[in-house]
Formats: sequence, C-alpha cells, structure tokens
Amino acid sequence: MSPQDVKNVMSSGLLSFPITDFDAQGNFNAKGYAERLEWLAPFGASALFAAGGTGEFFSLTAEEYPAIIKTAVDTCKGKVPIIAGAGGPTRFAIQCAQAAEAAGAHGILLMPHYMTEASQDGLAAHVEAVCKSVKFGVIIYNRGVSRFTPETVAKLCERNPNLVGFKDGVGDIEAMSAMYLTMGDRLAYLGGLPTAEVYAAAYKALGTPVYSSAVFNFIPKTAIRFYEAVRTDDHATQHQLLKDFFMPYLKIRNRSAGYAVSIIKAGAKLVGHDAGPVRAPLADLKPEEVDMLAALIKKVEA
Repeated sequence: MSPQDVKNVMSSGLLSFPITDFDAQGNFNAKGYAERLEWLAPFGASALFAAGGTGEFFSLTAEEYPAIIKTAVDTCKGKVPIIAGAGGPTRFAIQCAQAAEAAGAHGILLMPHYMTEASQDGLAAHVEAVCKSVKFGVIIYNRGVSRFTPETVAKLCERNPNLVGFKDGVGDIEAMSAMYLTMGDRLAYLGGLPTAEVYAAAYKALGTPVYSSAVFNFIPKTAIRFYEAVRTDDHATQHQLLKDFFMPYLKIRNRSAGYAVSIIKAGAKLVGHDAGPVRAPLADLKPEEVDMLAALIKKVEA
C-alpha cells in the first residue's frame, strides 16, 4: 500500500485502535489478540491501529512490539489495513517504524515523543527523521508535547511525500481550522480526542469527518451506527446515543486518570472478549464502575 493509498484509507470511514491482549502476568497474549482482531475485522472499520494509544503502546517493550504488529498484519491480511503506532524518543520511534514496515504494516501513526518539551524545529527534525527512515505512509499525532503549527507541517510535507495524515488530539478549534485551511487536501485529517464521538460532528464541520473510535472495541455495532449518523447528518440518532451512552460513559471514564484505556478493557471483558488487565501505571476499573458500564452497554447493545 503506497502512502497515497494510506491517505485515501484515512480519508473516509471509521477507524479504531484495538486494545492489546495481556495474560494474567501482563505478558503479550498473541492468541487472544488474534482472536480479537478476527472478531473486530468484519464490523467495517476502514483501518485498525495496532499498538496505538488504546493498545497501550506506551507500556510496550522494543522486544515485544514487532510480534504485536506481525500478529495484527497476519490476522487481518486481506480484511482490513493495519496502521501501527510508533512514538517516544526519535531513535525508538524509528526502530518501531522500521519494525512495523518489516512486519507488513501499511503505515504508522507517529505519536508524541518523550515528555520533554520541544521547539517547532525540534518537532520537525523528529518527524522528518522518522519519515525518511521508512517508505510507507506516516500520520502525525498532534497531542501532548507534540503540537504542530501549520507552518511546520507545510514544510514537513514539502520534504516528505510519505507524510500523509494529521490526527488531532488537542481540540483547539482555531488551530485545527488553521491547519485545514493551510494544508487543504494535501493531508488526511483525523479526529483523535479521547471518546471522539463526543466531538465528531464539530470536527466534521471543520473538514475532519474521520475519527477513531475506542468504543468500537466492545460495542462495534453501536460505534458504526454513530459514525453513520455523523456521516449522514442524522442528528436525532447522534443526540440519542450521546444521551443514552456517551455522556454517562464519560462520567465513568473521568473518575480516574488513565481510565480512557482501562474502561475499554473493562468493556471488552463485559462483552466476552477479555483482553486481560491494563499495565501499570494504569489501573483497572473498580467493581462498581464495571457494573455501571455494564448497564450502559445493555442499554445500547441489547
């Protein structure tokens, strides 16, 4: 798949980030992960992002990362494209990107670098080094300490034809409008705020109709239904699902830092697709919170 093909895939449809399966000891569970992807693949996501943020990329080792990507590629071959997560310090991000390319992934989502702040020149050097280390498509994730100006992205696009996408996880409407108006159709644009459904209609109005759904991991039919409501401007369905599920879901998610991932693993377990515990420093939901989530799932998936 060429970088242009990756851009085309990112330009329409619903995207999702599968959780990563761990066993009771916290080790990668390849069998469970393959079964998860086999279950999710037919529901209609345009692409699945292996080892992304919801897949706990930040907790993975360099030794286990290639196996996760290879499992995803082999399981989904001919069914749905696989975009791999990559990130962290520049040399580690390059190591991940090259491993993902060797494993057969179709591109990478370049997530934020390490915790240190960086200038726009530093961010540009980081992204360019990763882009030039591979041939497949690269999507940058505007989030945390990795926040890009339109001017920086424009220069990067001039020098790196395989930079094909921009995912926003900041939620600055003015900045996102400026990015879209500056770059136009040079890039594919993805909404990437946690629980992106809440912001989907607003981002569509900004020229960003595509977003990644975390809840696709456990209520894929509802996730697709909501996406179709956004795509067709069915406001009644959007508002009903926001009222019945997404807004009360946010109240559970916001009870503790890190629950954006933990609540997805809890949901997957509730629907019969247990992925094991989250890795530290994340913490699993408390029993009463799991019960609250179960009631919400029953309401929309019954």
